[in-house]
Amino acid sequence: MKARIYVDASVVGGCEDDEFCEHSVRLMERFVRGDVILVVSTLTVQELAAAPNEVRRHLASVPEAHIETLQLVAEARELAEAYIAEGVISAKMRADAQHIAIATVARVDVLVSWNFKHIVNLYRIHGYNSVNLRRGYPTLEIRAPREVLPDE
Repeated sequence: MKARIYVDASVVGGCEDDEFCEHSVRLMERFVRGDVILVVSTLTVQELAAAPNEVRRHLASVPEAHIETLQLVAEARELAEAYIAEGVISAKMRADAQHIAIATVARVDVLVSWNFKHIVNLYRIHGYNSVNLRRGYPTLEIRAPREVLPDE
């Protein structure tokens, strides 16, 4: 079974960023080939709607058959609010909490992001997973794109 990898907008945007392009592009190429399944949410798609064309074309290059699109369902919305209520992340960063919750509820294999302040951050990862376990969800693997490439 192919791994299901949830990406936020930072990964797609990273394809056009000098610091992050190498690993973002390599990961996107894996999605294009169908080596792994690209999981995005409608939230990710909305965030990318305002991005420059050169960023959006990276997402558009992935065949529909290799993409799974998730909705922000009530269950994920409630879980995101629990992260906020328990102080894992502030209400100002609600969208980041929603990304984590959507991926958790969908039980993806890993969420990848370049957001080291609010997502790929050991303190926050422990907080998200503590909330998840207390609410009956599995822990969520959260990594930077370079960590999910096979030869890194």
